[in-house]
Amino acid sequence: MGTRAGAWQPLPDELPPEVRHLVEQLRRLKDRTGLSLVALGSRTAYSKSSWQRYLNAQQPPPREAVLALCRVAGVDGARTAAGWELAVKVWPRVAEASGASGGAAAGSEPSPADTRTETLAETPADSPPSAPTPAPPPPARRPAPSWRLVACSALAVIALLLVSLLWIVTQVTGVRGGADQEPSLKPGASVSEPLGTREAPGTATE
Repeated sequence: MGTRAGAWQPLPDELPPEVRHLVEQLRRLKDRTGLSLVALGSRTAYSKSSWQRYLNAQQPPPREAVLALCRVAGVDGARTAAGWELAVKVWPRVAEASGASGGAAAGSEPSPADTRTETLAETPADSPPSAPTPAPPPPARRPAPSWRLVACSALAVIALLLVSLLWIVTQVTGVRGGADQEPSLKPGASVSEPLGTREAPGTATE
């Protein structure tokens, strides 16, 4: 389809003039090369199915494809590139152009290069990355007891033991001192006899 001069499929009537002019110019360049679409695809970086879409106004060709066709046809691509810049600004959407052409390219598969181009053109801008979830705070650790607190506690216990020991010694010493201060009785004296009333030995009682 579209491989010989004069055998091109009619373009849709609703195409903008800039698009129609560019496509007709590309068709003339392709006819000038005398190559089939398969051979043209092997001479450029674009497949047969891609050239079918470009030359039937189903998809705007990349600028590099236009320049590659000009090189194969042996013409200067500056003028054609200028027409391409005007056409791409008013080129209808791919779905509308495909519907107007009557499904001429149905069943053809796009090349990997075209698929990547269309995917990049239709992919929406990446959404901003969501803020990372903050990590939970580490569990609170109980502070280790200070060595000063331990030392103070030990000193308090020692001081309490010393006070207790001193009190016990004081009590024992007081008890012993009281026992030593009690008066002792003379030998032979009665406990109930008052002192000084006992007569001397050998004295007669009147």
